This record gives sequence, structure tokens and C-alpha cells, in this order.
Amino acid sequence: MDTRTLERFARSARRQLHEQVAARLERVLRTDSAELREHAAAVQKLKDEIKATSRAAVVERVAYTWFNRFCALRFMDVNHYTALGVVSPAEGFTQPELLQEAKQGHIDDALPVDRQRVFDLLGGRLPAREPQQEAYRLLLVGACNGYHGAMPVLFEPIADYTELLMPDDLLSEGSILQAVRDALTPDACQDEEVIGWLYQFYIAEKKEAVDEKVKAGGKVEPDELPAKTSLYTPDW
Repeated sequence: MDTRTLERFARSARRQLHEQVAARLERVLRTDSAELREHAAAVQKLKDEIKATSRAAVVERVAYTWFNRFCALRFMDVNHYTALGVVSPAEGFTQPELLQEAKQGHIDDALPVDRQRVFDLLGGRLPAREPQQEAYRLLLVGACNGYHGAMPVLFEPIADYTELLMPDDLLSEGSILQAVRDALTPDACQDEEVIGWLYQFYIAEKKEAVDEKVKAGGKVEPDELPAKTSLYTPDW
């Protein structure tokens, strides 16, 4: 396994997710739109969470949540643990298979998603700035929540505000999902240790910052303990 590629990806992905989640957070807090008014309770929960912790803490937690899910779903897709590619395209296509099937009018009845809303977005009957992006966001959240019963630790039910802060771009060549697919190749996904290495590399920058703080005589705060002490142990 080429851990150097995984390290470059995980460090870059953390920065990319932090930027995109933070940008989304600012827009959610400052924008008055019909879409956000439909999610007034989620917006209020987000404000409460920021008040209880901080903006930085919320961004950190939400970014890590989506990193976990995107990587896990890619691993599952490649190893055929999913019926359809949730974040991976079928051969010959560029968009996730889950979205491609929905565009053909097929959504699994077991998927907990508002099927009519997805179809209305894709069919142009529901106004949206990026209808395919919006439809895919719904499908992706539905897939994550659908796996909660089988894997409750990894796929905890997604909080409403976490869904609101999902990165905007999930379908372009520069999206975080494309980066996930490029890094988690079929070869890399043959070894389950890839997940552990991704965790280690994702928290590397935060661990380095905590280490510098300690060297300067600072104290490790409770929210910094995982980065300092929760290290991945390879099989060897």
C-alpha cells in the first residue's frame, strides 16, 4: 500500500473539507431563502451548537463526519458491500451510480429518502440552483442513514445541521468525492488498514499543532486529546 498517496490525500482533504464546510456554514447563517426556511429547526440547532462550543469546533466535527462517511462508502463500493455505487460511478459513467440510477427513475424502496423530491429536482419541477447536486445530496444522506441499522457506530443518524453543512460540490472533477475516488483505488481498498491510515493522516496536522503547543508549555484541552493520543496501530 502506498501510504504516501494516502497521506497527501488525507491532509489535503481535511483542508478542503474545512474550507467548504466553513463556507457553507457562513452561507447558512447569513442567507434568508425559502430552502433554509424549510430547515429552520436545523438552522437553530446549528446556532445552538456554535453557542455551546464554537464555529471552529462545529466545522471540525462536521468535516470529519463527512470525511469518515465518504471514505467508508468508497471502500464499501469498491468491495461490493453496497448494491449500487453510493459515491462511485458505474463503469463507463462519471457520476455516482446512485444518482445515475435515480436519473433513470430508479430509487430503491428501502432507501430512506423523499423519492418524489428527488425526482422533482431531477425533472426540473422543483426550482434549484444545482438540481443534480441537490438530488444527490438527498440520496447520499438517505444512504448514510439507511446503513445506520447495520453499522450504527460508523453511520450514526446525520444531524440536520450536519446535512446542511455538507460541501456544495460533490459531482465535479475538483470535488472532494473525486479526490476520495482517486486516492482510494481498487488496489488500496483491498486492505482494510487503509481506513486506519486515513484516520492517522487526517489528524496529523492537528496532532502537530498540539505537539507544538505542549512544547511551548501549553496545556492539552479535552477536545485535543484524540489528536494527541488516539493513534492508529498497523497490523504489523
